[in-house]
Amino acid sequence: MDMPNFIQPNVSLKQYNTWKVGGLADFLALPNTVEELKESITWAKKYNHNITLLGDGSNVLIHDDGIKGLVVCLKKINGVEASESDGNLKLECWAGSSKAEALKVFLKYKLSPALFLTGLPGNIAGGVVMNAGVGEQRVPREFCEITEWVDVLRPDTLEVERVQATDIDWSYRTSKGWQPGIIVKVGLIWPLAPEHPEIMNEIKKATRNRIMKQPINQPSCGSVFRNPKPESSGALIEGAGLKGFSIGGAQVSTKHANFIITEPGAKASDVDLLIKHIQKMISEKHSINLHTEVVYLGSF
Repeated sequence: MDMPNFIQPNVSLKQYNTWKVGGLADFLALPNTVEELKESITWAKKYNHNITLLGDGSNVLIHDDGIKGLVVCLKKINGVEASESDGNLKLECWAGSSKAEALKVFLKYKLSPALFLTGLPGNIAGGVVMNAGVGEQRVPREFCEITEWVDVLRPDTLEVERVQATDIDWSYRTSKGWQPGIIVKVGLIWPLAPEHPEIMNEIKKATRNRIMKQPINQPSCGSVFRNPKPESSGALIEGAGLKGFSIGGAQVSTKHANFIITEPGAKASDVDLLIKHIQKMISEKHSINLHTEVVYLGSF
């Protein structure tokens, strides 16, 4: 099998992650459809290439030496379709769809998930994988509350299997029970009533608050560390005097201490060293082990 035209060799991954760091992919696939995704997997298997999945590149740190084998980026497999059924609004979202695409639909119907999705980075499939959520006390607060089902492409058979959300083990920033496989489509659901008449004003307020408190105009991966409940990672890091602390081209944001931002020319190793330094400082000061939300890709 010749290499499909949507697979390219030796591609820089800096533009495929939100920290803008990392090396080359041996091969990068950008499939437009599930059939092309299957073709990518078949090609990789034929040539014994490892397969690494990439969504929109938030919450990942890619090694400076890059990633061996085939990197499959799902961002072109996108699109959201909405329907009404049994008093519910239902959305069918392809894996690479941004959370903002779903937000727009919920907002049209003046429903609470629009506020929940405001400011959440990443794509819909990533939201399921990490059970993405917000710190504020609101309903919904986590992805498990709006998910009805996921369609998973099984790597061995290349068949798509639907897994109901009730069969998934949801926990803080984690979901299990749908693996192994690749999430290719997600079904979201929310009751059509009651409407949330003030939702647009609340979204504007939340957006203004986010602009004030988060470095949204600088490269970051979103929140770096999970909150060690009942503590807040951001508060612990700020309390340790680490706001603005930098290593190389990576810096703890002066706006929000649970964000690490990067400058042009930053390396993944800068980010990694800064993460480890923060963990060491918080462990020494509070005897608390901070765990990252970040997925490390490559040979760290």
